[in-house]
Amino acid sequence: VQLQASGGGLVQAGGSLRLSCTASGRTFSNYHMGWFRQAPGNEREFVAATPWSGGPTYYADSVKGRFTVSRDNAKNTVYLQMNSLKPEDTAVYYCATVQEAYGVVAATTCNGRYEYAYWGQGTQVTVSS
Repeated sequence: VQLQASGGGLVQAGGSLRLSCTASGRTFSNYHMGWFRQAPGNEREFVAATPWSGGPTYYADSVKGRFTVSRDNAKNTVYLQMNSLKPEDTAVYYCATVQEAYGVVAATTCNGRYEYAYWGQGTQVTVSS
């Protein structure tokens, strides 16, 4: 399984960015996909997730109402639309996917860092004040 993330960059506070992550190596539509981020000196934290079923999406409280996760199974791609960006959103953003297909769709299985087995290389997002 390979994950390739892109779309990061430098943006002013209040601006927007859209991250993309393209997966290869297996049937994309059968697996939960998630976004995480890690700022310097901090642990990697959950940002958003979209389950394989296309059902409910999940968000960290800090990004609710500003970020939107979506997936295009025909393109094997998951997106993270980030609006109203804040300096505290500055981090390296990682996409990830789980080991097992058709996983249980619940916050506990979609939000946990240790639920995810495969990780992309990360893309830097920097928000200036």
